[in-house]
Amino acid sequence: MRWLAVLACSAALTGGAATAAAQASPVKSDPSAASKAAPVHVEVPIPAAVREKSLLPAAFDGWVAAHPPAIVTDPAQADSANAAALKEYGFDDAVMATYSRDRDTLTVLALRFDDLTGAFGAYSFYRKNGWPIVDVGTGGASDHNRVVFWKGSTVVDATFSRVGPMSAGELRNLARRLPVPLGNKALAPPVLAYLPKASLQKGTMHYALGPAGYSAEGVLPAGLIGFDMDAEVVTANYALISGPAVLTIINYPTPQMAKAQEARIRDYLKAGTNAQPPRTQALVDSNQTALEVRRSGPLVVVVSGDAIQSESHRLIEMVHYDPNLTAIPGGTRESEVSKTGQFLLGIATLILIGSAAAILLGLFLGGGRALYRIARGKPASSVYETEFIRLNLRK
Repeated sequence: MRWLAVLACSAALTGGAATAAAQASPVKSDPSAASKAAPVHVEVPIPAAVREKSLLPAAFDGWVAAHPPAIVTDPAQADSANAAALKEYGFDDAVMATYSRDRDTLTVLALRFDDLTGAFGAYSFYRKNGWPIVDVGTGGASDHNRVVFWKGSTVVDATFSRVGPMSAGELRNLARRLPVPLGNKALAPPVLAYLPKASLQKGTMHYALGPAGYSAEGVLPAGLIGFDMDAEVVTANYALISGPAVLTIINYPTPQMAKAQEARIRDYLKAGTNAQPPRTQALVDSNQTALEVRRSGPLVVVVSGDAIQSESHRLIEMVHYDPNLTAIPGGTRESEVSKTGQFLLGIATLILIGSAAAILLGLFLGGGRALYRIARGKPASSVYETEFIRLNLRK
């Protein structure tokens, strides 16, 4: 029996070695044999960008889509009337869906852009002045049954057939599903940081990267801005004591470009009714004595509106170029990194205060005792004390 077991193990080892050798040896491919072989299924991985194309879910909070959300890459299919503006803001794609719940319907258009800058600009383009602000996403506004909000690089335009008490909460749940860009794509337009905060009317900020996006709420003629030089412009309304004012800040790549455009805009405003191209209605309705333009670094600032000259001048003087400024539109929410930094700074401050208090207390108590001993004619420290109590324990 022992010999039989040894022979069986030897045979198994010999067969395994032969199989391994056969697998290791190169085999020449035969086209005819390959054609007769059974087909092999190869699973091709789907890129992450394709998997994330569908920004909208099939159902949420009781809303159910009758058909899968449709994805379009042509801005004309997403919004034919504003296709040019969408291109200026860096339109990537859009997802459209129609949801139903009981007898109510909800139409949602989610627009995705290359970065946060384009998304905020598109949101400011769709949101009109005077719309009530709603707490949805990073920032939102509503017009009766229509709600427009943005988060990250996505803008959502939602229209309810009937607005209910939970409509805003349902859109907040939808906003939580939207992706957030990382790196440079998550940076806000720096020009927004130069808008003075005092007297600024919320919900009136408009950011543009081209003539189509600027013409809707712009003060100057679009051809006078210089968008062909990669200029970006932001406008905002201010409620001054003497009347409303509009502040326009144009950011150019270099101070030299800004200096040349400042001269053009200044000459245009001085031309009055003879200006070419003709003045916009916003300039015609403005207080002509309060119209003013100035430059700060690569920024060109224009103030218009119906305020008196002294207040308009004070407003325009508040704009000062600082390359270290950054802006995060949509509120004053602090990031987790900022909160952690403030927490660690608070701990370090407490440690320094405690250490300083301990040192001062030690100096006060020790120094006071030393001064007391010196006043009595004794050494400052008891280390040098010559008098001591002796116990003679020897027998």
